[in-house]
Amino acid sequence: MSALKWQGWLVGLVVLAGLLVFAPLGLYVWASGEPEAARARAALEDVRVTGCRIDPASRRVVAAVEARGRPQGPGAYLVTVEFREQADPPPQDRGSQTLVKVPGVAPDAREHAEAVGPIWPPSTTPWCGVAAAEFRPTPG
Repeated sequence: MSALKWQGWLVGLVVLAGLLVFAPLGLYVWASGEPEAARARAALEDVRVTGCRIDPASRRVVAAVEARGRPQGPGAYLVTVEFREQADPPPQDRGSQTLVKVPGVAPDAREHAEAVGPIWPPSTTPWCGVAAAEFRPTPG
């Protein structure tokens, strides 16, 4: 067997081994990456902050959160609400965040909850917004 023919077989076997190893890995990454991102985007579109006020007794900022149910079935939303001094702050001036759970959201219904934030300085107006949201269907 000549050296050139032997090298051709070696290159072919290396390529075949590479396909056998990396093709399933590539398919796994391709198939598993998109649905989670799409679900997170959809949950973020289902929730919104409808009000932002300072509680006069405690001086804490309070955000009213509204969640709209999905037609697929009932579930609960876990919403991260962010409190800031302005809508578009510089990256180093991120506001504080809190979690609020909106349980028992029926299909096509609207449920409300309140997120209580930090004590707010008296001379500034708060901005409240949704930083993240996650939908978890009710099992059953």
